[in-house]
Amino acid sequence: MTGTTDTATGAERRKTARVRWAAGAAVALALLFAGAAAVASAREDGAAPRTPGAPAPDSADAGFARDMAVHHQQAVEMSFIVRDRTDDEDVRRLAYDIANTQANQRGMLLGWLDLWELPKVAPGGEQPMAWMAAGEDGDAHGGHDAGGADGGLMPGMASRSELERLGRLDGERAEVFFLQLMTDHHRGGVAMAEACASRCGVRAEQRLARGMVEGQQSELGLMRDMLADRGAKPRA
Repeated sequence: MTGTTDTATGAERRKTARVRWAAGAAVALALLFAGAAAVASAREDGAAPRTPGAPAPDSADAGFARDMAVHHQQAVEMSFIVRDRTDDEDVRRLAYDIANTQANQRGMLLGWLDLWELPKVAPGGEQPMAWMAAGEDGDAHGGHDAGGADGGLMPGMASRSELERLGRLDGERAEVFFLQLMTDHHRGGVAMAEACASRCGVRAEQRLARGMVEGQQSELGLMRDMLADRGAKPRA
């Protein structure tokens, strides 16, 4: 009787997890499509008149909102990749939490840009991270395999080849690589958020940035422990 109950309970947990992931996927995809539509609109319509009291297009507030929205989008993408590459509930739970949190934060950042009537892409071909002084934040301009033609545009972001590799791995190998990639990603995100917390002028955005620092630092500790449990460690 106990074995039957345990089996039923396990099935219910898996069903609940699938429902949570489906709900998270719907939210994340809606935000991603909304962001893509907004970018397309901005490109077609050109620069809009500046809203009174809004940050300047080249301000830290606008730059952080644009860049962190892109940064968060990749975290959501990586989380959904690993969901299909492992059955480990701890990794899947972490991935779900990251996807849900960062999709919601991305929606806030894009919403502020809409409110300020600022474009979702950097004006005048401005490079990502131009709002941060070059080299001033150390690891903020580092990150494993960042930059160049392989797609790593910002601190800690994974390259296209790394994302493709993650999609080919299974089981513990996928778990370890995801945790390593997300550790790099969080380190870069923390550096960006710390810069906004000290440089952004909009108080609500500063508060969000400080919350990102606290949340991602906590997850960095968790991921370090999860890697150790698998006989691995962060890449740098």
